[in-house]
Order: sequence, then structure tokens, then C-alpha cells
Amino acid sequence: MGDKNYFGRGFERELSEHGVHLLRPARKGERERPGSALFKPLRQVVESINETFEGQLDLERHRGRTPVGVIARVMQRILALTAAIWHNDATGQTVLRSLIAYDH
Repeated sequence: MGDKNYFGRGFERELSEHGVHLLRPARKGERERPGSALFKPLRQVVESINETFEGQLDLERHRGRTPVGVIARVMQRILALTAAIWHNDATGQTVLRSLIAYDH
């Protein structure tokens, strides 16, 4: 998924050669692209996940001192959220992306 500035015949051909289908809005004068109905819902999901990462996982306050430390702390938080989502889904919880029940 990208914005409308990801375009060009060569760029699109290279993506196609690798089996990648780019979802982006149509540029001015361009006909509607395949998958355009998915763009808004997917964008909302991405924004929601980013908000979850920033709010619940405190990604800006990771306290990593080196690039490796930052990556390790961020990955810990992503894995924790993934485990919480799986657990909440497996136990039939109504809110899946919430770590509040595990915050103690």
C-alpha cells in the first residue's frame, strides 16, 4: 500500500515481476485502479495499529541505547501485542487489541 506518488511504468513492471500488487489511489487523470475499494478500510486498519503501537506499546519511550537495543525492545512489544491478540481471540474477548488486562 502506498500513496499516489509511487508510480511509473518501470516501477510498476518491476513490482509485477516480483509478484507485488501495489495498492494506491489513482493519480489525476488516471483511471481507477484495481483494489481502490480496499484502500480506505486498509488505511484505517494501518492507522489503528499505529495508534495501538504508539499508545499501548510506548514505542517512543523504548529506552534502547543502541540500534540493536531499540529493535529488541520494539520487537518485544510487538510480540507481546501479538500474543495478547491471539489470546483474546482464542478466549472470545470482545476487544482484541488491548493489553489493559495484562498491565500489572
